[in-house]
Amino acid sequence: MKDILNNLGLSELNSGAGTGTTWLECGGEILKSVSPIDGRIVGSVRQASAADYDKVAAGARAAFNEWRMVPAPKRGEIVRQIGEKVRAYKKELGALLSLEVAKIPAEAEGEVQEMIDICDFAVGQSRMLYGLSMHSERPKHRMYEQWHPLGPIGVVTAFNFPVAVWSWNAMIALVAGDTVIWKPSSKAAITALAIMMVISPVLQENDLPEGILNLVIGNRDEVGEQLISDSRLPLISATGSVAMGRHVGQVVASRLGKSLLELGGNNAVIVTARADLDLAVRAILFGAVGTAGQRCTTIRRVIVQKEVFSAFTEALIQAYRQVTIGNPLDEEVLMGPLIDRQAVADMQTALETLKRQGGSILYGGEVLSGGIYDAGTYVTPCICEARNDYPIVQEETFAPILYMIPYETLDEAIEYQNSVPQGLSSAIFTNDLLESEMFLSHMGSDCGIANVNIGTSGAEIGGAFGGEKDTGGGRESGSDAWKAYMRRQTCTTNWSREMPLAQGIEFGIKAADS
Repeated sequence: MKDILNNLGLSELNSGAGTGTTWLECGGEILKSVSPIDGRIVGSVRQASAADYDKVAAGARAAFNEWRMVPAPKRGEIVRQIGEKVRAYKKELGALLSLEVAKIPAEAEGEVQEMIDICDFAVGQSRMLYGLSMHSERPKHRMYEQWHPLGPIGVVTAFNFPVAVWSWNAMIALVAGDTVIWKPSSKAAITALAIMMVISPVLQENDLPEGILNLVIGNRDEVGEQLISDSRLPLISATGSVAMGRHVGQVVASRLGKSLLELGGNNAVIVTARADLDLAVRAILFGAVGTAGQRCTTIRRVIVQKEVFSAFTEALIQAYRQVTIGNPLDEEVLMGPLIDRQAVADMQTALETLKRQGGSILYGGEVLSGGIYDAGTYVTPCICEARNDYPIVQEETFAPILYMIPYETLDEAIEYQNSVPQGLSSAIFTNDLLESEMFLSHMGSDCGIANVNIGTSGAEIGGAFGGEKDTGGGRESGSDAWKAYMRRQTCTTNWSREMPLAQGIEFGIKAADS
Protein backbone atom coordinates (compact mmCIF):
# COMPACT_ATOMS: atom_id res chain seq x y z
CA MET A 1 0.00 0.00 0.00
CA LYS A 2 2.80 2.42 0.90
CA ASP A 3 4.54 1.84 -2.45
CA ILE A 4 1.32 2.54 -4.34
CA LEU A 5 0.78 5.81 -2.47
CA ASN A 6 4.40 6.89 -2.99
CA ASN A 7 4.25 6.14 -6.71
CA LEU A 8 1.15 8.29 -6.99
CA GLY A 9 2.70 11.21 -5.12
CA LEU A 10 0.69 10.83 -1.91
CA SER A 11 1.89 11.31 1.68
CA GLU A 12 0.70 9.88 4.98
CA LEU A 13 -1.31 13.06 5.56
CA ASN A 14 -2.56 15.02 2.55
CA SER A 15 -4.25 18.36 2.01
CA GLY A 16 -7.93 18.11 1.17
CA ALA A 17 -8.16 21.19 -1.04
CA GLY A 18 -6.16 22.32 -4.03
CA THR A 19 -5.68 22.51 -7.75
CA GLY A 20 -3.33 19.60 -8.28
CA THR A 21 -0.41 22.04 -8.46
CA THR A 22 -1.09 24.13 -5.32
CA TRP A 23 -2.50 22.74 -2.10
CA LEU A 24 -4.00 24.70 0.80
CA GLU A 25 -3.13 24.39 4.47
CA CYS A 26 -6.61 23.14 5.29
CA GLY A 27 -8.36 23.86 8.56
CA GLY A 28 -10.77 20.93 8.77
CA GLU A 29 -10.66 17.66 10.69
CA ILE A 30 -8.53 14.70 9.67
CA LEU A 31 -10.31 12.08 7.55
CA LYS A 32 -8.97 8.53 7.59
CA SER A 33 -9.90 6.40 4.62
CA VAL A 34 -10.46 2.80 5.75
CA SER A 35 -10.20 -0.12 3.34
CA PRO A 36 -13.29 -2.35 3.46
CA ILE A 37 -11.01 -5.28 2.63
CA ASP A 38 -9.37 -5.55 6.06
CA GLY A 39 -10.01 -2.33 7.95
CA ARG A 40 -6.53 -0.90 7.33
CA ILE A 41 -6.03 2.83 6.88
CA VAL A 42 -5.44 3.59 3.19
CA GLY A 43 -4.48 7.21 3.78
CA SER A 44 -5.38 10.38 5.65
CA VAL A 45 -6.60 13.80 4.57
CA ARG A 46 -6.78 17.13 6.37
CA GLN A 47 -10.24 18.14 5.23
CA ALA A 48 -11.19 21.53 3.84
CA SER A 49 -13.04 24.08 5.96
CA ALA A 50 -15.69 26.49 4.70
CA ALA A 51 -12.98 29.14 4.30
CA ASP A 52 -10.85 26.72 2.28
CA TYR A 53 -13.76 26.00 -0.01
CA ASP A 54 -14.31 29.71 -0.57
CA LYS A 55 -10.67 30.17 -1.65
CA VAL A 56 -10.96 27.30 -4.12
CA ALA A 57 -14.25 28.57 -5.54
CA ALA A 58 -12.84 32.08 -5.99
CA GLY A 59 -9.84 30.61 -7.80
CA ALA A 60 -12.05 28.50 -10.07
CA ARG A 61 -14.09 31.57 -10.97
CA ALA A 62 -10.98 33.61 -11.79
CA ALA A 63 -9.48 30.76 -13.83
CA PHE A 64 -12.71 30.47 -15.82
CA ASN A 65 -12.29 34.00 -17.16
CA GLU A 66 -9.02 32.92 -18.80
CA TRP A 67 -9.83 29.30 -19.67
CA ARG A 68 -13.02 30.16 -21.58
CA MET A 69 -10.95 32.21 -24.06
CA VAL A 70 -8.61 29.32 -24.91
CA PRO A 71 -9.74 27.89 -28.29
CA ALA A 72 -11.75 24.69 -27.79
CA PRO A 73 -9.35 22.46 -29.80
CA LYS A 74 -6.49 23.66 -27.58
CA ARG A 75 -8.58 22.81 -24.53
CA GLY A 76 -9.01 19.39 -26.13
CA GLU A 77 -5.23 19.05 -26.42
CA ILE A 78 -4.93 19.53 -22.64
CA VAL A 79 -7.51 16.79 -22.11
CA ARG A 80 -5.56 14.54 -24.51
CA GLN A 81 -2.46 14.98 -22.36
CA ILE A 82 -4.48 14.24 -19.21
CA GLY A 83 -5.63 10.97 -20.77
CA GLU A 84 -2.05 10.03 -21.59
CA LYS A 85 -0.94 10.65 -17.99
CA VAL A 86 -3.75 8.49 -16.64
CA ARG A 87 -2.91 5.78 -19.18
CA ALA A 88 0.66 5.69 -17.84
CA TYR A 89 -0.61 5.16 -14.26
CA LYS A 90 -3.51 2.85 -15.03
CA LYS A 91 -2.27 -0.09 -12.96
CA GLU A 92 -1.32 2.04 -9.93
CA LEU A 93 -4.63 3.90 -9.96
CA GLY A 94 -6.51 0.64 -10.38
CA ALA A 95 -4.64 -0.89 -7.43
CA LEU A 96 -5.49 2.09 -5.22
CA LEU A 97 -9.12 1.93 -6.28
CA SER A 98 -9.16 -1.75 -5.33
CA LEU A 99 -7.71 -0.96 -1.91
CA GLU A 100 -10.03 1.93 -1.13
CA VAL A 101 -13.41 0.75 -2.46
CA ALA A 102 -12.70 -3.00 -2.79
CA LYS A 103 -13.22 -3.56 -6.50
CA ILE A 104 -11.56 -6.58 -8.09
CA PRO A 105 -8.58 -5.45 -10.26
CA ALA A 106 -10.38 -6.09 -13.55
CA GLU A 107 -13.21 -3.75 -12.55
CA ALA A 108 -10.89 -1.18 -10.96
CA GLU A 109 -8.65 -0.95 -14.01
CA GLY A 110 -11.77 -0.94 -16.17
CA GLU A 111 -12.95 2.16 -14.36
CA VAL A 112 -9.62 3.90 -14.93
CA GLN A 113 -9.93 2.92 -18.59
CA GLU A 114 -13.27 4.73 -18.63
CA MET A 115 -11.45 7.94 -17.77
CA ILE A 116 -8.94 7.31 -20.54
CA ASP A 117 -11.78 6.66 -22.98
CA ILE A 118 -13.72 9.80 -22.03
CA CYS A 119 -10.54 11.83 -22.50
CA ASP A 120 -10.26 10.43 -26.03
CA PHE A 121 -13.92 11.17 -26.63
CA ALA A 122 -13.63 14.72 -25.28
CA VAL A 123 -10.67 15.48 -27.55
CA GLY A 124 -12.85 14.83 -30.57
CA GLN A 125 -15.77 16.69 -29.00
CA SER A 126 -13.60 19.79 -28.65
CA ARG A 127 -13.83 20.24 -32.43
CA MET A 128 -17.57 19.49 -32.57
CA LEU A 129 -19.27 22.01 -30.27
CA TYR A 130 -21.75 22.70 -33.03
CA GLY A 131 -24.44 25.34 -33.22
CA LEU A 132 -27.24 25.61 -35.78
CA SER A 133 -28.00 27.94 -38.67
CA MET A 134 -31.69 28.81 -39.01
CA HIS A 135 -33.72 30.69 -41.63
CA SER A 136 -35.06 34.04 -40.46
CA GLU A 137 -38.57 35.11 -41.46
CA ARG A 138 -37.21 38.64 -41.96
CA PRO A 139 -35.39 39.54 -45.21
CA LYS A 140 -31.64 40.09 -45.08
CA HIS A 141 -31.33 38.69 -41.57
CA ARG A 142 -29.08 35.85 -40.47
CA MET A 143 -30.15 33.74 -37.49
CA TYR A 144 -28.11 31.08 -35.74
CA GLU A 145 -27.40 29.62 -32.32
CA GLN A 146 -24.06 29.11 -30.65
CA TRP A 147 -22.77 27.66 -27.40
CA HIS A 148 -20.63 29.44 -24.81
CA PRO A 149 -18.79 28.12 -21.73
CA LEU A 150 -21.05 28.05 -18.68
CA GLY A 151 -18.74 28.74 -15.72
CA PRO A 152 -17.21 26.84 -12.78
CA ILE A 153 -18.93 23.44 -12.43
CA GLY A 154 -19.41 21.59 -9.14
CA VAL A 155 -19.11 17.80 -9.40
CA VAL A 156 -20.16 15.59 -6.46
CA THR A 157 -19.29 11.90 -6.85
CA ALA A 158 -20.18 8.71 -4.96
CA PHE A 159 -17.76 6.07 -3.68
CA ASN A 160 -18.55 3.36 -6.22
CA PHE A 161 -17.28 5.06 -9.40
CA PRO A 162 -15.17 8.03 -8.27
CA VAL A 163 -12.82 8.09 -11.27
CA ALA A 164 -15.32 7.38 -14.05
CA VAL A 165 -18.14 9.67 -12.95
CA TRP A 166 -15.86 12.63 -12.22
CA SER A 167 -14.12 12.27 -15.56
CA TRP A 168 -17.41 11.97 -17.48
CA ASN A 169 -18.23 15.41 -16.15
CA ALA A 170 -14.84 17.06 -15.83
CA MET A 171 -13.33 16.18 -19.21
CA ILE A 172 -16.42 17.29 -21.12
CA ALA A 173 -16.66 20.45 -18.98
CA LEU A 174 -13.00 21.25 -19.71
CA VAL A 175 -13.38 21.12 -23.48
CA ALA A 176 -16.58 23.16 -23.10
CA GLY A 177 -14.48 25.90 -21.49
CA ASP A 178 -15.58 25.40 -17.87
CA THR A 179 -13.51 25.03 -14.74
CA VAL A 180 -14.34 22.24 -12.28
CA ILE A 181 -14.59 21.85 -8.49
CA TRP A 182 -14.70 18.20 -7.46
CA LYS A 183 -16.14 17.04 -4.13
CA PRO A 184 -15.60 13.27 -3.95
CA SER A 185 -17.12 10.85 -1.46
CA SER A 186 -15.10 10.67 1.74
CA LYS A 187 -15.01 6.90 1.16
CA ALA A 188 -12.94 7.42 -2.01
CA ALA A 189 -10.96 10.51 -1.02
CA ILE A 190 -7.48 9.03 -1.52
CA THR A 191 -8.31 7.89 -5.05
CA ALA A 192 -9.50 11.41 -5.87
CA LEU A 193 -6.25 12.87 -4.53
CA ALA A 194 -4.23 10.39 -6.57
CA ILE A 195 -6.02 11.39 -9.80
CA MET A 196 -5.20 15.03 -9.16
CA MET A 197 -1.56 14.18 -8.43
CA VAL A 198 -1.24 12.16 -11.63
CA ILE A 199 -2.59 14.90 -13.88
CA SER A 200 -0.90 17.84 -12.12
CA PRO A 201 2.20 17.75 -14.43
CA VAL A 202 -0.07 18.45 -17.41
CA LEU A 203 -1.39 21.58 -15.72
CA GLN A 204 2.13 22.72 -14.81
CA GLU A 205 3.85 21.96 -18.10
CA ASN A 206 1.25 23.86 -20.14
CA ASP A 207 1.41 26.98 -17.95
CA LEU A 208 -2.36 26.96 -17.47
CA PRO A 209 -4.32 29.32 -15.23
CA GLU A 210 -4.34 28.13 -11.61
CA GLY A 211 -7.74 26.69 -10.71
CA ILE A 212 -8.93 24.93 -13.86
CA LEU A 213 -9.31 21.62 -12.01
CA ASN A 214 -9.94 21.76 -8.27
CA LEU A 215 -10.47 19.23 -5.50
CA VAL A 216 -12.26 19.88 -2.20
CA ILE A 217 -12.58 17.08 0.36
CA GLY A 218 -14.78 18.03 3.29
CA ASN A 219 -17.89 17.18 5.25
CA ARG A 220 -21.41 17.91 4.15
CA ASP A 221 -22.14 20.81 6.51
CA GLU A 222 -18.96 22.81 5.95
CA VAL A 223 -18.23 22.07 2.31
CA GLY A 224 -21.07 20.18 0.63
CA GLU A 225 -23.83 22.63 1.53
CA GLN A 226 -21.67 25.60 0.62
CA LEU A 227 -20.83 24.10 -2.78
CA ILE A 228 -24.43 23.41 -3.82
CA SER A 229 -25.57 26.82 -2.53
CA ASP A 230 -22.80 28.76 -4.28
CA SER A 231 -24.23 31.08 -6.96
CA ARG A 232 -20.77 31.26 -8.55
CA LEU A 233 -21.37 27.69 -9.76
CA PRO A 234 -24.08 27.70 -12.46
CA LEU A 235 -24.21 23.88 -12.64
CA ILE A 236 -23.97 21.17 -9.98
CA SER A 237 -23.59 17.59 -11.18
CA ALA A 238 -24.30 15.18 -8.32
CA THR A 239 -24.30 11.39 -8.18
CA GLY A 240 -25.74 9.56 -5.18
CA SER A 241 -28.97 8.55 -3.47
CA VAL A 242 -32.41 9.80 -4.41
CA ALA A 243 -32.68 11.58 -1.04
CA MET A 244 -29.41 13.38 -1.69
CA GLY A 245 -30.51 14.30 -5.20
CA ARG A 246 -33.81 15.75 -4.01
CA HIS A 247 -31.95 17.97 -1.56
CA VAL A 248 -29.34 19.08 -4.10
CA GLY A 249 -32.02 19.75 -6.71
CA GLN A 250 -34.07 21.88 -4.32
CA VAL A 251 -31.11 23.94 -3.12
CA VAL A 252 -29.75 24.55 -6.64
CA ALA A 253 -33.22 25.36 -8.01
CA SER A 254 -33.81 27.88 -5.21
CA ARG A 255 -30.94 29.96 -6.61
CA LEU A 256 -32.10 29.25 -10.20
CA GLY A 257 -29.01 27.19 -10.97
CA LYS A 258 -28.83 24.05 -13.10
CA SER A 259 -28.45 20.56 -11.68
CA LEU A 260 -27.46 17.32 -13.38
CA LEU A 261 -28.55 14.45 -11.15
CA GLU A 262 -27.60 10.77 -11.44
CA LEU A 263 -29.45 8.99 -8.64
CA GLY A 264 -30.81 5.56 -7.80
CA GLY A 265 -31.48 2.61 -10.05
CA ASN A 266 -33.81 -0.35 -9.55
CA ASN A 267 -32.86 -2.07 -12.75
CA ALA A 268 -34.72 -5.04 -14.15
CA VAL A 269 -33.98 -7.70 -16.75
CA ILE A 270 -36.87 -9.42 -18.49
CA VAL A 271 -36.12 -13.03 -19.49
CA THR A 272 -38.61 -14.49 -21.96
CA ALA A 273 -39.14 -18.15 -22.86
CA ARG A 274 -37.49 -17.40 -26.21
CA ALA A 275 -34.24 -16.18 -24.64
CA ASP A 276 -30.82 -17.79 -24.78
CA LEU A 277 -30.97 -18.76 -21.11
CA ASP A 278 -27.25 -19.49 -20.78
CA LEU A 279 -26.41 -16.04 -22.14
CA ALA A 280 -28.91 -14.48 -19.73
CA VAL A 281 -27.44 -16.31 -16.72
CA ARG A 282 -23.91 -15.08 -17.49
CA ALA A 283 -25.04 -11.49 -18.03
CA ILE A 284 -27.20 -11.40 -14.90
CA LEU A 285 -24.44 -12.91 -12.75
CA PHE A 286 -22.03 -10.11 -13.67
CA GLY A 287 -24.72 -7.43 -13.54
CA ALA A 288 -25.93 -8.44 -10.07
CA VAL A 289 -22.69 -9.49 -8.37
CA GLY A 290 -20.11 -7.16 -9.96
CA THR A 291 -18.86 -4.43 -7.60
CA ALA A 292 -20.67 -6.44 -4.89
CA GLY A 293 -24.00 -5.10 -6.13
CA GLN A 294 -22.94 -1.50 -5.50
CA ARG A 295 -23.53 0.04 -8.91
CA CYS A 296 -26.37 2.35 -9.88
CA THR A 297 -26.77 0.01 -12.87
CA THR A 298 -26.71 -3.22 -10.81
CA ILE A 299 -29.42 -5.71 -11.74
CA ARG A 300 -31.90 -5.71 -8.84
CA ARG A 301 -34.87 -7.53 -10.41
CA VAL A 302 -35.14 -10.44 -12.85
CA ILE A 303 -38.61 -10.78 -14.37
CA VAL A 304 -38.86 -14.29 -15.85
CA GLN A 305 -41.60 -15.92 -17.93
CA LYS A 306 -43.38 -18.54 -15.82
CA GLU A 307 -42.71 -21.50 -18.09
CA VAL A 308 -38.94 -21.13 -17.64
CA PHE A 309 -38.93 -19.54 -14.18
CA SER A 310 -37.97 -22.61 -12.12
CA ALA A 311 -35.29 -23.87 -14.50
CA PHE A 312 -33.80 -20.42 -14.95
CA THR A 313 -33.76 -19.67 -11.22
CA GLU A 314 -31.98 -22.97 -10.53
CA ALA A 315 -29.40 -22.24 -13.23
CA LEU A 316 -28.76 -18.84 -11.70
CA ILE A 317 -28.36 -20.33 -8.22
CA GLN A 318 -25.81 -22.82 -9.60
CA ALA A 319 -23.89 -19.91 -11.14
CA TYR A 320 -23.96 -18.00 -7.83
CA ARG A 321 -22.47 -21.01 -6.06
CA GLN A 322 -19.36 -20.61 -8.21
CA VAL A 323 -18.72 -17.00 -7.10
CA THR A 324 -15.59 -16.76 -4.97
CA ILE A 325 -15.83 -14.13 -2.24
CA GLY A 326 -12.82 -12.62 -0.54
CA ASN A 327 -9.97 -10.18 -0.85
CA PRO A 328 -10.59 -8.49 -4.22
CA LEU A 329 -6.85 -8.34 -4.82
CA ASP A 330 -6.72 -12.15 -5.06
CA GLU A 331 -6.87 -13.31 -8.67
CA GLU A 332 -9.54 -15.96 -8.23
CA VAL A 333 -11.95 -13.69 -6.31
CA LEU A 334 -15.01 -12.45 -8.20
CA MET A 335 -16.71 -10.49 -5.40
CA GLY A 336 -15.11 -8.42 -2.67
CA PRO A 337 -16.69 -6.84 0.39
CA LEU A 338 -19.33 -4.16 0.70
CA ILE A 339 -18.05 -0.64 1.30
CA ASP A 340 -18.59 -0.70 5.08
CA ARG A 341 -20.47 -2.37 7.92
CA GLN A 342 -23.43 -0.02 7.53
CA ALA A 343 -23.95 -1.34 4.00
CA VAL A 344 -23.99 -4.89 5.41
CA ALA A 345 -26.52 -3.87 8.06
CA ASP A 346 -28.71 -2.26 5.39
CA MET A 347 -28.61 -5.48 3.38
CA GLN A 348 -29.66 -7.59 6.36
CA THR A 349 -32.48 -5.18 7.18
CA ALA A 350 -33.75 -5.41 3.60
CA LEU A 351 -33.76 -9.21 3.71
CA GLU A 352 -35.67 -9.28 7.00
CA THR A 353 -38.15 -6.81 5.53
CA LEU A 354 -38.57 -8.98 2.43
CA LYS A 355 -39.43 -12.02 4.55
CA ARG A 356 -41.98 -10.03 6.57
CA GLN A 357 -43.62 -8.85 3.34
CA GLY A 358 -43.98 -12.43 2.05
CA GLY A 359 -40.81 -13.06 0.04
CA SER A 360 -38.25 -15.79 0.54
CA ILE A 361 -34.48 -16.18 0.27
CA LEU A 362 -33.54 -18.88 -2.23
CA TYR A 363 -29.77 -18.57 -1.92
CA GLY A 364 -27.15 -16.59 0.02
CA GLY A 365 -27.52 -13.43 2.07
CA GLU A 366 -25.26 -14.50 4.94
CA VAL A 367 -22.70 -12.26 6.67
CA LEU A 368 -19.36 -14.07 6.53
CA SER A 369 -16.92 -14.36 9.44
CA GLY A 370 -13.51 -15.79 10.19
CA GLY A 371 -10.13 -14.63 8.90
CA ILE A 372 -10.37 -11.71 6.51
CA TYR A 373 -14.16 -11.92 6.81
CA ASP A 374 -13.87 -10.56 10.36
CA ALA A 375 -13.71 -7.11 8.80
CA GLY A 376 -17.51 -7.41 8.93
CA THR A 377 -17.98 -6.29 5.33
CA TYR A 378 -18.26 -9.63 3.50
CA VAL A 379 -21.56 -11.25 2.50
CA THR A 380 -22.76 -13.91 0.10
CA PRO A 381 -24.73 -12.54 -2.85
CA CYS A 382 -28.41 -13.25 -2.48
CA ILE A 383 -31.20 -14.54 -4.74
CA CYS A 384 -34.77 -14.08 -3.51
CA GLU A 385 -38.26 -14.85 -4.78
CA ALA A 386 -40.57 -11.86 -4.54
CA ARG A 387 -43.49 -9.99 -5.98
CA ASN A 388 -42.85 -6.76 -7.79
CA ASP A 389 -45.32 -4.82 -5.62
CA TYR A 390 -43.56 -5.58 -2.32
CA PRO A 391 -42.50 -2.22 -0.85
CA ILE A 392 -38.93 -3.43 -0.34
CA VAL A 393 -38.71 -4.43 -4.03
CA GLN A 394 -39.74 -0.90 -4.98
CA GLU A 395 -36.67 0.43 -3.15
CA GLU A 396 -33.00 0.32 -4.15
CA THR A 397 -30.86 -1.55 -1.62
CA PHE A 398 -27.21 -0.93 -2.47
CA ALA A 399 -26.14 -4.55 -2.01
CA PRO A 400 -26.08 -7.85 -3.98
CA ILE A 401 -29.75 -8.73 -3.54
CA LEU A 402 -31.54 -10.09 -6.61
CA TYR A 403 -35.34 -10.41 -6.71
CA MET A 404 -36.78 -13.14 -8.97
CA ILE A 405 -40.29 -12.25 -10.21
CA PRO A 406 -42.41 -14.52 -12.48
CA TYR A 407 -44.67 -13.17 -15.24
CA GLU A 408 -47.11 -14.55 -17.83
CA THR A 409 -47.36 -12.02 -20.70
CA LEU A 410 -44.83 -9.52 -22.02
CA ASP A 411 -47.27 -6.70 -21.33
CA GLU A 412 -47.25 -7.78 -17.69
CA ALA A 413 -43.44 -8.00 -17.63
CA ILE A 414 -43.06 -4.48 -19.03
CA GLU A 415 -45.57 -3.20 -16.51
CA TYR A 416 -43.47 -4.74 -13.71
CA GLN A 417 -40.31 -3.29 -15.25
CA ASN A 418 -41.76 0.23 -15.30
CA SER A 419 -43.75 0.24 -12.06
CA VAL A 420 -40.93 1.33 -9.76
CA PRO A 421 -39.97 4.94 -8.92
CA GLN A 422 -36.53 4.63 -10.54
CA GLY A 423 -35.80 4.62 -14.27
CA LEU A 424 -32.11 4.17 -15.01
CA SER A 425 -31.31 0.96 -16.91
CA SER A 426 -33.23 -2.02 -18.25
CA ALA A 427 -32.77 -5.07 -20.47
CA ILE A 428 -34.61 -7.91 -22.15
CA PHE A 429 -33.27 -11.31 -23.14
CA THR A 430 -35.10 -12.76 -26.12
CA ASN A 431 -34.39 -14.10 -29.60
CA ASP A 432 -37.81 -12.93 -30.76
CA LEU A 433 -37.62 -9.73 -32.85
CA LEU A 434 -41.18 -8.74 -32.00
CA GLU A 435 -40.53 -9.00 -28.26
CA SER A 436 -37.35 -6.96 -28.44
CA GLU A 437 -38.95 -4.24 -30.57
CA MET A 438 -41.90 -4.01 -28.22
CA PHE A 439 -39.52 -3.57 -25.30
CA LEU A 440 -37.71 -0.73 -27.12
CA SER A 441 -40.91 0.97 -28.34
CA HIS A 442 -42.93 3.83 -26.83
CA MET A 443 -44.93 1.21 -24.91
CA GLY A 444 -41.78 -0.52 -23.66
CA SER A 445 -39.09 0.34 -21.13
CA ASP A 446 -39.37 3.79 -19.53
CA CYS A 447 -35.68 3.89 -18.56
CA GLY A 448 -32.91 6.09 -19.89
CA ILE A 449 -31.03 2.93 -20.95
CA ALA A 450 -32.68 -0.06 -22.66
CA ASN A 451 -30.70 -3.09 -23.86
CA VAL A 452 -31.41 -6.30 -25.72
CA ASN A 453 -29.44 -9.47 -24.89
CA ILE A 454 -26.93 -7.65 -22.69
CA GLY A 455 -27.21 -6.68 -19.04
CA THR A 456 -28.03 -3.32 -17.48
CA SER A 457 -24.48 -2.28 -16.64
CA GLY A 458 -21.36 -1.63 -18.70
CA ALA A 459 -22.51 1.56 -20.41
CA GLU A 460 -20.12 2.81 -23.09
CA ILE A 461 -18.90 6.40 -22.97
CA GLY A 462 -20.12 7.15 -26.51
CA GLY A 463 -23.75 7.14 -25.37
CA ALA A 464 -25.38 9.59 -22.99
CA PHE A 465 -25.68 8.03 -19.53
CA GLY A 466 -28.62 8.70 -17.24
CA GLY A 467 -32.20 7.87 -16.41
CA GLU A 468 -35.72 9.10 -15.76
CA LYS A 469 -38.13 9.53 -12.83
CA ASP A 470 -36.35 9.28 -9.44
CA THR A 471 -33.07 8.59 -11.21
CA GLY A 472 -32.88 12.31 -11.86
CA GLY A 473 -33.24 12.83 -15.59
CA GLY A 474 -29.69 14.06 -16.22
CA ARG A 475 -27.28 12.85 -18.88
CA GLU A 476 -23.50 12.56 -18.69
CA SER A 477 -20.67 11.33 -20.90
CA GLY A 478 -21.34 10.88 -24.63
CA SER A 479 -23.79 11.87 -27.35
CA ASP A 480 -24.86 15.52 -26.89
CA ALA A 481 -24.38 15.54 -23.10
CA TRP A 482 -21.81 18.32 -23.65
CA LYS A 483 -24.68 20.80 -23.99
CA ALA A 484 -25.35 20.62 -20.23
CA TYR A 485 -21.98 22.26 -19.61
CA MET A 486 -22.55 25.20 -21.97
CA ARG A 487 -25.06 28.01 -22.38
CA ARG A 488 -27.07 28.33 -25.57
CA GLN A 489 -27.29 31.69 -27.31
CA THR A 490 -29.59 32.57 -30.23
CA CYS A 491 -28.13 35.30 -32.45
CA THR A 492 -29.70 37.40 -35.21
CA THR A 493 -27.83 39.80 -37.48
CA ASN A 494 -29.63 42.36 -39.63
CA TRP A 495 -27.46 43.06 -42.67
CA SER A 496 -30.00 45.33 -44.39
CA ARG A 497 -30.80 49.01 -43.95
CA GLU A 498 -34.40 48.19 -43.03
CA MET A 499 -35.92 47.32 -39.64
CA PRO A 500 -38.62 44.70 -40.28
CA LEU A 501 -40.17 43.20 -37.15
CA ALA A 502 -40.88 39.54 -36.59
CA GLN A 503 -44.39 38.14 -37.05
CA GLY A 504 -45.04 40.95 -39.60
CA ILE A 505 -45.65 43.57 -36.90
CA GLU A 506 -45.95 47.17 -38.16
CA PHE A 507 -45.01 49.82 -35.59
CA GLY A 508 -45.71 52.87 -37.76
CA ILE A 509 -42.51 54.93 -37.49
CA LYS A 510 -40.76 55.75 -40.76
CA ALA A 511 -37.00 55.87 -41.14
CA ALA A 512 -35.48 59.36 -41.13
CA ASP A 513 -34.37 60.81 -44.48
CA SER A 514 -30.68 60.26 -45.06
